[in-house]
Amino acid sequence: MDREERVHLVSRNTEEVVTEDELSAIFAESETPTVYIGLAPTGEMHIGHFTTMRKLADFLNAGLTVKVLVADLHAHLDDEKSPFDLLDARTDYYQEAIEGMIDAAGADGSQIEFIRGRDFELERDYSLDLLRMAADTTISRVQRAGSEVVRQSDNPKLGGLIYPLMQTLDIPALDADIAYGGIDQRGIYMLSREILPEHGFETPICVFAPLLSGLSGGKMSASDESSKVNLTDAEDVVIDKITDAYCPQGEVEENGVLEYLRFLVFPILEERGEPFVIDRPEKYGGDIVYDDYDDLEADFVAEDLHPLDLKKATGAYISDIIDPIRERFAAQRDLLAAAYPEKYD
Repeated sequence: MDREERVHLVSRNTEEVVTEDELSAIFAESETPTVYIGLAPTGEMHIGHFTTMRKLADFLNAGLTVKVLVADLHAHLDDEKSPFDLLDARTDYYQEAIEGMIDAAGADGSQIEFIRGRDFELERDYSLDLLRMAADTTISRVQRAGSEVVRQSDNPKLGGLIYPLMQTLDIPALDADIAYGGIDQRGIYMLSREILPEHGFETPICVFAPLLSGLSGGKMSASDESSKVNLTDAEDVVIDKITDAYCPQGEVEENGVLEYLRFLVFPILEERGEPFVIDRPEKYGGDIVYDDYDDLEADFVAEDLHPLDLKKATGAYISDIIDPIRERFAAQRDLLAAAYPEKYD
């Protein structure tokens, strides 16, 4: 695979790459650059996470070394979103869920290196570098950087101010050339690009995934069950959620159904070498087969594809895609119960 193909694999279906020139250059310098993503083990993982994790299959296929940081300390520092006594259980759950998503996306989850925050973030050198960064970084600067990630208040806890600096320092601590995350992480990683060179580290390349709209319209909410598909939702629940989803005829903006298709379903079908098939009775035109998402979107915008037909097919495909993950956790209810006792005990 040549350099251009590798750059395409890394950058496709992303929101932004900072910068593509730097990405191309790193492939010229290194045969196996390292990309990392950090996830704080807080609430249960859902299809929004799956869309982000699916991208790791592209990274593996492009020949990158992939590291996943399960950022347990971050989960507690951000306004104690995870109680300290649940960190180990939630970390175990996140690792299992991520491996399941990677396998379901058609890649090999065993090729990914998992690291836990406490494995290195308590070391002497890390602490010293963190304190040096804290000494010359203002409160307003870190608040601005973490505004889309860390819980904000008029009287913030100190943990939320340390969080962006730790996320910045995680990049060189993990020997990562590329930092990957949702576009909501942009503020923190732009801070990283500014201050890491000031402390003798390399400027990281940043790759950002899009954030999906909620099924009820607007931003997806982890607290709104109707706005997302959970990885453990039963088939009938998935289909009901998609059937009830916001999907007005011809509209693309804030259309979670189309976003699920673009960023999750079609990339996985491409990996499998399969088309997207919409079953329709002959009196309504018969079945429609799509090999390309853009063709489907064009038909939807032109109102040649009815929302109900689209939603029925999408629900079935999404249920099929998450089925291996659903089965994985059906056999490990104790893992879910340990991580989220208030829901599964």
